Amino acid sequence: MNYLRFIRYKNLLLLALMQLVFRLGYLELIKIPLSLFYWQYALLMASTVLIAAGGYIINDIFDQDIDGINRPHQNYIGSLISENNAYTLYAVLTIMGVGCGFLLANSVDHANFVIIFVLVATLLYFYASYLKRIALLGNILIAALLAFSVIIIGIFDIFPNTFDVNRAQMAVAFSILLDYAKFAFCLNLVREIVKDIEDISGDATYGLQTLPILIGATKTRIIAFVLLILPALYLLYYTYNYLFANGLYYAIAYMVLLVLSPLFVCAIKIIHAREKQEYHQISTLLKWILFFGIISVAVITLNIIHHA
Repeated sequence: MNYLRFIRYKNLLLLALMQLVFRLGYLELIKIPLSLFYWQYALLMASTVLIAAGGYIINDIFDQDIDGINRPHQNYIGSLISENNAYTLYAVLTIMGVGCGFLLANSVDHANFVIIFVLVATLLYFYASYLKRIALLGNILIAALLAFSVIIIGIFDIFPNTFDVNRAQMAVAFSILLDYAKFAFCLNLVREIVKDIEDISGDATYGLQTLPILIGATKTRIIAFVLLILPALYLLYYTYNYLFANGLYYAIAYMVLLVLSPLFVCAIKIIHAREKQEYHQISTLLKWILFFGIISVAVITLNIIHHA
């Protein structure tokens, strides 16, 4: 079980489930001509998960000393696995992930798409080794990579089958993916900022220039609050002007109970948080909001289908 925790298996399961929901709970339900067979989509999911797992490992390798302060109970390198073996595991997972991406790119006759997977793996390495030490830049990069795990579905499953005759239909499908990618970006950016506040002690000890170290925890909380309240207000607007206007009451109940209400609760918690444990709880809550937010694409789509 510790080996699974080492590669952040819960986060990886969430990532895989997210991509599965978009395929089975959205793209297939709206009956557009998709590019990928199931075995190809499995390659896409495998590539995403394997490269992400490698990213978690390389991050732990570079953060051994910092994690000894911030998360001593989760500092697995040295106790669970040696540094050399961790590097080997990182290399194996990353190469396997890029390999799956290579097979997928060739199977859709776009061999040049393999550069996407190479670039993501490279960015994860540079994030762990350098970029995470730069205020906001590392946070934005990680949030963008999570958002890209949604966009890449459109690149492989929508783009290759887009022609003049169906361009408008495919553009609408891709725009929905893009909206959810923006949602994932906003939530994960706030979560990364909150984690930086949680880890301020260890980060300061080793000279990291994170946002809370540069401007203080209070100002950082305000920034996180604003970054969270903006998508919450937009979702409130969307729920009223689209879901309510079209009588999609099951979707409204779902959004209010499992996405909107937790978002506003989380925003309030951010303003009042002071202790390390409180920041950890906020980080966990944001993960659950992201989970239910992604599931909403299936709920809304099914409500539209059965309401029509």
